[in-house]
Amino acid sequence: MKQVFKPFLILLWLSCAVTNVSAQLSQSTEVLNKYQDSLFNITHTLFSAPTNEERFAQNAKFIKMLVTALKTPSSFDFGFDSLQTISVVKSPDNTFKIFSWYIPTLEGTYRFFGTVQMATRDGKLKLYPLIDETNQIKDNNQITNNKQWYGARYYEIVPLIVSGQNTSYVLLGWKGNTNKTSKKVIEVLSFKNDELQFGKAIFQGPKNTEVKNRIVFEYNKLNSMTLRLDKNEQMIVFDHLAPFDPAMEGNFEYYASDSSFDGYRLVGNQLKLVENIELKNDPNAKDDFYIDPKPKEIPVKN
Repeated sequence: MKQVFKPFLILLWLSCAVTNVSAQLSQSTEVLNKYQDSLFNITHTLFSAPTNEERFAQNAKFIKMLVTALKTPSSFDFGFDSLQTISVVKSPDNTFKIFSWYIPTLEGTYRFFGTVQMATRDGKLKLYPLIDETNQIKDNNQITNNKQWYGARYYEIVPLIVSGQNTSYVLLGWKGNTNKTSKKVIEVLSFKNDELQFGKAIFQGPKNTEVKNRIVFEYNKLNSMTLRLDKNEQMIVFDHLAPFDPAMEGNFEYYASDSSFDGYRLVGNQLKLVENIELKNDPNAKDDFYIDPKPKEIPVKN
């Protein structure tokens, strides 16, 4: 008789286990939805605040609640899709997720904030806060870490898989600059000895030029710039920027796309510049989204 009922008892136990897991996930989702609603309300207040002090105060409140929310079981798999002013991007291999956002100041500048959430086997929270030290970074080619971050609002993650090496990740981001120019950045994130490293000697330009650790583009604030992964071409593609007038060389307030495109393609263990490429598909919708925010969304005093 024991042998007859044993399979039934196993199936009953498995059924109960699945039911419990499903109930826990449902409960976690309900909790996270409530946190998301509260976070959304804070961001609305943050961007409409009339002073810099109030904006940063609301941001501190947002960070505290976000960390609390991320302590909820299964938070790594929760999308936080309602937080439209906050970029939440998960790596394609599900290793980590990046939250990144900015605070616009009344002077027309930006301060960036973020955190990297790691996927853990036991579900415990593991975060790397990102501390924007842009003003202290005098060389765009400098290797940095999460406590010395060249802040940006990331919108795409591209894994770099090279035989014999740990996977690094290219991060594409928008980096508002001043009331005259905007920036975009191609960053590289690596994990070394349980620490984050930003920047890597991987960007190979024209012959006889120095290999770069990151790429920063600067252009007129009223213009848009394409920067995205083109899966058809298997490369990171971007607008070629040039001054409106050759006499304005080096003055990025007068830079915009000249309607040509360049790209970086992985060749061996480096990203090699390919100039004057022809794109066969339409620009990504995200390209236009990452222009400087409209005044009605983010009041900026010029």
